[in-house]
Amino acid sequence: MSEHKDVQRRIESIEGLVREIEKVSDPAIQSLSKQLVQSLMDLHGMGLERMLEITHHSGASGQKIIDEMGRDELVSSLLLLYGLHPLDLESRVLQALEKSRPYLRSHGGNVELVSVSESGAVTLKLQGSCHSCPSSAITLQSTVEQAIYDAAPDVTSIAVEGVVAEAAMASGFVPLANLAATANGRSAADAGAAGQTEWEDVFGLDALPPGILRKQDVAGEPLLFCQLNDDFYAYGMTCPGCGQPLEGGRLENAILACPICLQKYDLVHAGRAVDISPLHLQPIPLLKENGRARVAVLSRARGAG
Repeated sequence: MSEHKDVQRRIESIEGLVREIEKVSDPAIQSLSKQLVQSLMDLHGMGLERMLEITHHSGASGQKIIDEMGRDELVSSLLLLYGLHPLDLESRVLQALEKSRPYLRSHGGNVELVSVSESGAVTLKLQGSCHSCPSSAITLQSTVEQAIYDAAPDVTSIAVEGVVAEAAMASGFVPLANLAATANGRSAADAGAAGQTEWEDVFGLDALPPGILRKQDVAGEPLLFCQLNDDFYAYGMTCPGCGQPLEGGRLENAILACPICLQKYDLVHAGRAVDISPLHLQPIPLLKENGRARVAVLSRARGAG
């Protein structure tokens, strides 16, 4: 199990225990249990804050250690939980947008931060996405939201302006087990039950040579991966022209030809058909950072198949 998955599992376990406490019929026991949880959190928070102070006072090397803590997924989650993260909310959102820009640009899009309110509400403007590919617009939206919630789970909401606004409303994306869902009064289990998007680790992409197609199963879903111009791309395996698998297709200069119907698709530009504009491949959101790659698998799509 990856560290990310383990963190998710532990968060869900804690939330489940808290919900069980809330079901206790005896109000005195319920109150004492909540006080115990809060007292432990207060104690841990004080200890973490003191550890950061000692580290900070150790000089330049101490600040470097604090910065590393802020970048570590598990430690960063704890620091956010106790309000001790070294970066403010806007800085973390901006970092997340920078991380997602390579994927957006590969699909002809970009993103701009409009505002971050005092309550943690983020407003974005997405630009230049594929007008003829509603699924591409939704995956752009999902990728940006996931990057933001990874870096800033204390964000309370995300509003999107621009050309993909309508498609974004249709996606209803809420990442599993993010702290923002809990802050808004929704549990991670409730968010997951909505059947939205699950982000899964993909291993071995760095070993994929440029210009080579690879079929790889992720969470039971067969996906098509390739590397072009130092960027990685992921698509669904089905040709929208004939409904047959794309495995074995010919890839030349970023153009993939279906092995059955020979329909051609531009993999660098959201999988759009070269000569029949209404057709397009299913683009899969892919985020890659520090050697770790993840793709978004839509649980509703799996259920529909």
